[in-house]
Order: sequence, then C-alpha cells, then structure tokens
Amino acid sequence: VVRAAAEDAAAAAEIARSNAILGQAPNKHIAQEAEETAYKAYQAAIEAYEEIGDNYLSMREYDKAKKALKHALKLNPTSPNALYLLGFLYSSLGDFDRSIETLETANRVQPHHPEILRCLGWSVFHGGERKRGLVILERAKAMAPQDTLIICDLAVCYLNDREFDRTIELLDHALQIDPSNEKAKDCLETAKFFKTEFSKLKKSK
Repeated sequence: VVRAAAEDAAAAAEIARSNAILGQAPNKHIAQEAEETAYKAYQAAIEAYEEIGDNYLSMREYDKAKKALKHALKLNPTSPNALYLLGFLYSSLGDFDRSIETLETANRVQPHHPEILRCLGWSVFHGGERKRGLVILERAKAMAPQDTLIICDLAVCYLNDREFDRTIELLDHALQIDPSNEKAKDCLETAKFFKTEFSKLKKSK
C-alpha cells in the first residue's frame, strides 16, 4: 500500500509539474497551485520511499531497503534521511567504503547531525581509520550527551581498542541515563571481564 502510494504520488507530481511547466494551466494562479501540488506530491513520494526503506531495514530485508532508498535518492539525490539510511544499510552489510562515502555526503547536506555522525564514526572506525572514527563518535557524543546509542557505540569502539577504563566510564554514564539499557549492561560486563583478563595476562609476563 505504501509502495503504491509512493508511486501514485510520484506520478501525480510529474503530471502536475508538466502541466505547470508546459503552460497548460490557463493562468498564473492555477499554475502556482499546480506547482504547489507537484511539490507536495514529490515530497510525499520521497518520504514514502524513505519509510519503505526504513521498514525493510528494520526487517533486515536489505535488497528491498536498498531499492526503496535508491528510489528516494533518484527523486532527491540530496535527501539527508535517505542518504543516512543507505549509509546505515551499507554499514550493516560491512561495506564500510560505500557507507563512509554515503554518510559523508549526508553530513555535507546536513552537517553536525549527531545520528549521521554516529553512523559515520562507526563506519570509519570499522573501515580501518580507528582514531578518526573515535574522533567523529566523540563529536557526536558532545552534540548529544544523553544519547545512549551514541555512548554505547563509542564504548564498543574503545573496547575494541582495549581502552577499558574509558569504555567502563562511558557505559557507567549510559546506565546513569538509562538504568534498564541492556546493551550497556552487557557491554559493561564484557569490558570488566576483559579488563580483568588482560590485567592477569600482564602480571603473568
């Protein structure tokens, strides 16, 4: 149903836009109304395809999600939401090069957005530029200091770098914000375990 709505909206946009541009509307007022109708339908089509993509992403139907998001970007190549979702999709598939490219475009279109920076930092870190990834994630955290998703992602990256004290500090902070956060609890338990094990290993040498 949503897909049909998107396609209908896109078709309506093209018809209304053509009517206005070709001068088929008999006067300026009607032409303006036609243009407004075109824009609203055009925007609705983009948002519909973004919603489809987001829904398929949540179901891990990546091919269908990609198809919907590329439809949205065909209509508007600089839609920050579609770019963000597509970058997230590539990251989920482990295609960090494409993810970084897409998310950097999203960041240029909509700079300083914490969620875009969160995903970008994660992809940069896992794409091999670990220090730059941490810097980007720290910046995202500075912009949204109460966002536990950003805090947990940053903590996981520090854990991968064996920065156990910083990891534990971040996760304690996440649990102060949201004591029921299961991801933070699990990561904190893991971080404490590895800190203890690495400490034992150092003492044994």
